[in-house]
Amino acid sequence: MRDLDRMDSGSLKGLLEALLLVSSDSVPATDLARAAGAQPGEVASALAELSAEYADANRGFQLREVAGGWRLFTHPAYHDQVADYVLSWDTRRLSQAALETLAVIAYHQPVTREGVRAIRGVNSDGVISSLREKGLVREVGREADRGQAQLWGTTRLFLEHFGLRSLRELPPLEDFAPDEESRRFIRERLSGRSISSTPEEAARDMDDERELLDDYGEKDEGADAADGGADSAAGEGERDE
Repeated sequence: MRDLDRMDSGSLKGLLEALLLVSSDSVPATDLARAAGAQPGEVASALAELSAEYADANRGFQLREVAGGWRLFTHPAYHDQVADYVLSWDTRRLSQAALETLAVIAYHQPVTREGVRAIRGVNSDGVISSLREKGLVREVGREADRGQAQLWGTTRLFLEHFGLRSLRELPPLEDFAPDEESRRFIRERLSGRSISSTPEEAARDMDDERELLDDYGEKDEGADAADGGADSAAGEGERDE
């Protein structure tokens, strides 16, 4: 490991930037010095230099000394655009009902609207339509033996949003269960099997469903947009309980 006492100025600045990026509040120079393993005076000088460098380069962010510490801020010149962008995150936050529905689709895909309803116990048509508008779910095919009912699955945006490379990285839901009773409930509700099914059987069911999704995923995603209005009206007026 590198000796922090001999860290050059450039490396110290880089480390301070990294520390500031993960800090949500202003951080005193003494705290940064302790984290960096450097002298407070060296850290104070490096922070002042960084602040001047950002200002001279007219960067999109600034380093300011406020409330007894240092903190990174967005440039005031871009306040309106940044405010609108952050506000857009709020409008896309998921309700509890949306999270539940998304979890059912993610772990049980490809699944029909009726399948989601059966698992959640309430009508979820409006929630599915909302998730579709947010780009988190899409139609991945039709179920041949049930009147061509739409089959729903997650999208690439879903993977990006949750930091997954593929569906195979979805953690087993049973990992989150606090006790055996909860694990049995999860197996019953999400695997679609009887409550006596084993974790291995439930896992095989999910693997089979994900393989099916991979097959459906080869289809052109553009088809989803083409018929997008056909299915959303039915559930828009119904509220999720």
